Amino acid sequence: MIDRKTKTHIEKALARQSVVALIGPRQVGKTTLSLDVAKGRSSVYLDLESSRDRAKLSEPDLFFAEHKDDLIILDEIHRLPEIFLELRGIVDERRRNGQRVGQFLILGSAAIELLNKSSETLAGRIEYVNMGPVNISEIDASTDQNKLWLRGGFPDSFLASSDEDSFSLRDSFIQTYLERDVALFGPRVPSETLRRLWIMLAHNQGSLLNVAKLSSNLEVRRPTISSYVDLLVDLLLVRRLQPYAVNVGKRLVKSPKTYVRDSGLLHALLHIETMDDLLGHPVVGNSWEGFVIENILSILPSRTQSFFYRTQAGAEVDLVLDFGGQKGKWAIEIKRGSAPKVEKSLRNALVDLEPTRSFIVYSGEDTYPISKDITVLSLSSMMEEIKKI
Repeated sequence: MIDRKTKTHIEKALARQSVVALIGPRQVGKTTLSLDVAKGRSSVYLDLESSRDRAKLSEPDLFFAEHKDDLIILDEIHRLPEIFLELRGIVDERRRNGQRVGQFLILGSAAIELLNKSSETLAGRIEYVNMGPVNISEIDASTDQNKLWLRGGFPDSFLASSDEDSFSLRDSFIQTYLERDVALFGPRVPSETLRRLWIMLAHNQGSLLNVAKLSSNLEVRRPTISSYVDLLVDLLLVRRLQPYAVNVGKRLVKSPKTYVRDSGLLHALLHIETMDDLLGHPVVGNSWEGFVIENILSILPSRTQSFFYRTQAGAEVDLVLDFGGQKGKWAIEIKRGSAPKVEKSLRNALVDLEPTRSFIVYSGEDTYPISKDITVLSLSSMMEEIKKI
């Protein structure tokens, strides 16, 4: 599956910047997409997980000089972090010679590692493009929404021949991250401890992050738990959704919510293999909430800020999108079921927030006003509304 929107974004970025970084979790399809971008242009691809390809960069100046007119794709860039310093020198030299754009496409599987290494050395020379799993706007939602929700958006998992095969792929993916990839991005983390933490976060999908409780359950110090959660966030596997801080004279919740970002990984961590398993599991409502949030966040315009809102008194809305300026902010409540109702907690939140528009995203298909200021609609329709911004 080729993400046409992200491909276009990459091509536009290459047309205005020397280096483009494509960032997304492992197995999301970054390599496939980058090779598709390279079609029709002179290019060279290096997989830095391959010792043979890493050896080609033992003298990077010579290699890059040999391919000065090519688009150079460097996959798994975290395997050779020292290359960033070399890239800066090459880019600056080429700029002096009039070659200013479309030189390097680098691929990375972790946000913070790649951003830190590149921002220190390539400021003003690099543009970032995020790539996530498949979202609902890329499939036929009328037939495959539940399949995407159950299996998640990693292409191999979504396209597997059966739910059993899909589950096995995701289970292997989790094991690979725990046993191999985690060690590459930070201090040594016991894989079993991290697995238990990841599972606990899955059981508490969409809940406020309680480091003290996690620390007690895992018998690990609080600072260590915080660093482990940071690592899962940096690996693009867990999302921390921050509370909306607005001066409304209310006592606001200050802890973030956490979500396992891909619903398929969430279900694999909880041993949910089929749709029947999911519908009968206590996590079903929060799983749907996380699924909707990830889909919405995957298509937001740049510089849009996202939060949840909750007060100590019980006013609450699941997602607040602040578009900035005259575009204002939207309040989005998420309900699993075919007949959503406007709860008092939502009403109170809307009074506090005074959003430009308010919605309830539910699992049905119809769109209708449930009150003069709140529209009920499907996830697909919600995505279409955002695309109009």
